Amino acid sequence: MTLSQKAFSLLQYPLPQHALSRLSGKFGQCDNPWVKSTLIKAFIKRFNVDMSQALEPDPSAYATFNDFFTRALKADARPLGEGILSPADGTLSQYGRLQAGQLVQAKGHTYSAQTLLGGDTALAEEFLGGSFATVYLSPRDYHRVHMPVTGTLREMIYVPGRLFSVNQATANYVPGLFARNERLVCIFDTEHGPMAMVLVGAMIVAAIETVWSGQVTPLAGQPQRMQFGQPITLEKGAEMGRFKLGSTVVMCFTKPVVFDDYPTGVMVSMGQALGHIDKPTHDSDAPPTSEPMV
Repeated sequence: MTLSQKAFSLLQYPLPQHALSRLSGKFGQCDNPWVKSTLIKAFIKRFNVDMSQALEPDPSAYATFNDFFTRALKADARPLGEGILSPADGTLSQYGRLQAGQLVQAKGHTYSAQTLLGGDTALAEEFLGGSFATVYLSPRDYHRVHMPVTGTLREMIYVPGRLFSVNQATANYVPGLFARNERLVCIFDTEHGPMAMVLVGAMIVAAIETVWSGQVTPLAGQPQRMQFGQPITLEKGAEMGRFKLGSTVVMCFTKPVVFDDYPTGVMVSMGQALGHIDKPTHDSDAPPTSEPMV
């Protein structure tokens, strides 16, 4: 770790993280033509944003910066692969098995599934022996989050917390980063068993939305568990939420996932195949063997 990375991480502790993030939300929602156009043009230039795949490629057509940032893509921009899909465009920062209920954050850093999921012991136990994958969305990426498999929402849990940056420099230094930040935990029941989709807030992230409840964060105070009166089933590849500025998605599966041989830190696209659920061979699945006649 470089000295500048360490300094960047340390400087975030005393910052008024929530106030800065909410202020950015005010600017992002401003519909003054000069303000929003200046922000959008500067952002596209700074982060080299590719608008050719956007459903609306004209930057001036967006009413606010937030509308531009959460822009939709053309229907054929992200073909869906087989198996478990990447939920978003971004960097596949870590993936693998949960070891003793722990997820890998970065080299030398782990954190607990129980803390990530809001402190619920029984819920965390469902994921013991399962797998996880973490996708970091940089500012230039497409910022809608989609379903890696078809699932029916069981419950949604808002967990308050800090708003550290979630880039690699911070992940390398701040312990338990994804389990410290404000986050939205969405538990789905799937054909592969329960799945958790955790949308992690971050510095300057103005809000997190879901397609079934609209904007959820910012909230305050205590964790809040929310269930809905009718089944909410989302198909594989369907949009489930979005970030207003970049952040991270952590997926957890109760079943082991056989991931494709990706190096950590590789860029992935929404809909790209990441792997498949491991289906162990049982004795009952083996073909019958013939016994010698006596």
